[in-house]
Amino acid sequence: MIIPTIILVTLVVFLMIRSIPGSVVDTIVSQYEYVTHDDIVAVRHELGLDKPVLTQYVTWLDQIFIHGDLGTSMLRKTPIIDDIKARVPVTLELGILGLLIAQLIALPIGIYSAIRQDTPGDYFARSFAILCIAVPNFWLATMVIVFPALWWGYMPPIMLIKFTDNPIGNLGMFIIPAIILGMGMSGQTMRMTRTMMLEVLRQDYVRTAWAKGLKERVVVIRHALKNALIPVITIIGAQIAGIIGGTVIIENIFSLPGMGQLITDATSKRDYTVVSAVMLLFAFVMVFINLAVDVTYGFLDPRVHYK
Repeated sequence: MIIPTIILVTLVVFLMIRSIPGSVVDTIVSQYEYVTHDDIVAVRHELGLDKPVLTQYVTWLDQIFIHGDLGTSMLRKTPIIDDIKARVPVTLELGILGLLIAQLIALPIGIYSAIRQDTPGDYFARSFAILCIAVPNFWLATMVIVFPALWWGYMPPIMLIKFTDNPIGNLGMFIIPAIILGMGMSGQTMRMTRTMMLEVLRQDYVRTAWAKGLKERVVVIRHALKNALIPVITIIGAQIAGIIGGTVIIENIFSLPGMGQLITDATSKRDYTVVSAVMLLFAFVMVFINLAVDVTYGFLDPRVHYK
């Protein structure tokens, strides 16, 4: 299903960006002191926008899949691949940190909540999970910027600090956005981990392990956790989409020059080629992450076989 999915994504992305009111031509001609109809016609011809939509779509597919070229920005006339190479490390760092923090929060709390069911700790963990789900990332990020600025005069760094230049400064710049991003993902994973652990802990083979006198740590980690993780892994894989969407918002709020900021700037200026290339890249990532999640099932559950 990967090939038809990617083809469908290319069609949807190509058509949706062109259905947004306004055009990249308007952005370009707005820089002219005087604009005539001939100027608009000339710009449309230069960009190839005077051709039929189907012809533009086929030309774009040929450029990407046959020649392996993501194209050039319609506004800056620079290769799109250069913009992506410069911004991918920022999004990757933020996304990976956010995902790690989400699991560091969700898995221990979810497991504890299950093995201590209906205790005060369980009630607190469940309330915390609902809070993480309910509080929007953009609101929390805005509050984190606004209140420290009002109370202590502190503002997060605006210029990017590269990891190679200053590892501590780089981590300090990314840790707060990553925690906010991770908290938004952790609530759902917490609830799923608790639910699946409770289900597995009631299985006969787990009762047998308890009856043998095994320690709680051995029963939970060796016998229960591995089987309980299969739906959790599915949730984590699906959260990659949340990371991509979340980084668009978080990067703009914290002025992080990543892929999210690139797609926002390109969309606002109707830079069709940049938006199409970045969204296609996101689609590739999502499809292959879903494939990796499916393959992971075979390692977690010996009953799953792929032929």
